[in-house]
Amino acid sequence: MTTETATEQIDGFHLIIEALKLNGIDTIFSLPGIPITDLLRLSQAEGLRVIAFRHEQHAGNAAAAAGFLTGKPGICMTVSAPGFLNGLTALANATTNCFPMILISGSSEREVVDLQQGDYEEMDQLAIAKPLCKAAFRVLHAPDIGVGIARAIRAAVSGRPGGVYLDLPAKLMAQTMEVAAGRASLIKVVDPAPRQIPAPDAVQRALALLKGAKRPLILLGKGAAYARADADVRALVERSGIPYLPMSMAKGLLPDTHDLCASAARSYVLAEADVVMLIGARLNWLLSHGKGKTWGGDAARQRQFIQLDIAPTEIDSNVAIAAPVIGDIGSCVAALLAGMGAAWPKPPADWTAAVADRKDKNLSKMAATLALNPSPMSFQSALSAVRDIVKANPEAILVNEGANALDFTRSIVDMVQPRKRIDVGTWGVMGIGMGFAVAAAVVSGKPVIAVCGDSAFGFSGMEVETICRYQLPICVVVFNNNGVYRGTDVNGSGGTDPAPTVFVKDAKYEMLMQAFGGVGVRAATPAELHRAMSEAIAGGKPTLINAIIDETAGTESGRITSLNPAARKK
Repeated sequence: MTTETATEQIDGFHLIIEALKLNGIDTIFSLPGIPITDLLRLSQAEGLRVIAFRHEQHAGNAAAAAGFLTGKPGICMTVSAPGFLNGLTALANATTNCFPMILISGSSEREVVDLQQGDYEEMDQLAIAKPLCKAAFRVLHAPDIGVGIARAIRAAVSGRPGGVYLDLPAKLMAQTMEVAAGRASLIKVVDPAPRQIPAPDAVQRALALLKGAKRPLILLGKGAAYARADADVRALVERSGIPYLPMSMAKGLLPDTHDLCASAARSYVLAEADVVMLIGARLNWLLSHGKGKTWGGDAARQRQFIQLDIAPTEIDSNVAIAAPVIGDIGSCVAALLAGMGAAWPKPPADWTAAVADRKDKNLSKMAATLALNPSPMSFQSALSAVRDIVKANPEAILVNEGANALDFTRSIVDMVQPRKRIDVGTWGVMGIGMGFAVAAAVVSGKPVIAVCGDSAFGFSGMEVETICRYQLPICVVVFNNNGVYRGTDVNGSGGTDPAPTVFVKDAKYEMLMQAFGGVGVRAATPAELHRAMSEAIAGGKPTLINAIIDETAGTESGRITSLNPAARKK
């Protein structure tokens, strides 16, 4: 009689975990529930950091922000159906913003879904996800887990980064196979985002156009920040002597205080430039599609664009691009620098002098406004305190959302280091604040300052419990003016219900943080706000500051009133 020894087995749970760890993934953002609860428990037990949220959308937003800040795909895990749908908004937003992210969701079994037999949370999640992300995959068998995760990682970070969906039916988790075969099936992704070198003739075409410009402008987008080609981008700007305009998440690639920064003359340079070089920026609605009054009206016909982008399909998407340079931003900028040589002619002095003069005038006006100290605070007086705190703490990451809170912060608070500002991005979507803040704190270990309007904060405010639970060094500043845009609207019918844009007056947001053991502070003056923020950053404790803003302050829709038909009539 012979005794047979059972071959050691490994299950789907552990294959998923080992595949992630093999590829350098160390953090999962999630919300536990069927069928991923045990996967999260085991992930934590195996050394992965698991950050559990109160809502899947915010876990997804955290994964997206982590992807932008690290260059590795952020991982969000959700339950099936409703949980998956909650995470889908974040996945679509990540794809639109070119943030590498993977949404991994448990799902019902295929045979039940396909026959529509009414399983628990039955939904064809793969079909729903496909139109809203860069790629979508489903894994049905344990031997394919390594391939599925490898394909998801490569899709998320290669070319133009974006969101990827990975569908893992519940039955997959419990499948087993021999340990040796299982581990041999896992894939460590090699060079997931390979360099894409621009064509030499494209580089020379762009340089020739730039050299002949009378009023050149460089426009930096968040793609330039994501590329981490900081030194070369700075060298390109400084060697060329061309004024540059950073989009909001490109702020800090060069300090906003740099002599060539044209942020304070934005309207002027966009309208007057004759050659504009876009580096990791798209001519979408944020740049008025490259045409119209923003770009000087009819004068735009004389303007020419150079565009550095990894996606050739982006070229000519709104206006003709005279000199496309296709490749990854780092390689494109390096090629331009090499082609420029050491002795590149500076732009005409009358152009740079005109930009500097417009900057000085606008900065003087802003300084006068910031020096005012009205009671209650205006957005500007409150942000004078925020600006000083950010200046004193350049390592801190600033998260920003809202309408007026977003617009004023973007123009008032200077950034001096790259990838220290993350905000609502391309879609302008509200509710990213707490998810982004958690991700920033987790992946950087640095203090985080989240400046939110009271309306925007309401989308994700419950995540202050998450902030307290993980004891993250996050200081949330809620600009409280009692409503959406303002707190002064009235019910047009004369009824007793408040207007749709009005909140509870004098809400004590600080008590929400106190409820979970954090620090809550009310600030009614710039001095109080400055002191509270200083103490929050020094102490590193979860803090929420309820900054009381004049409820009459703010404009309808912030600076995008043109997109709001009702506001245009007022």
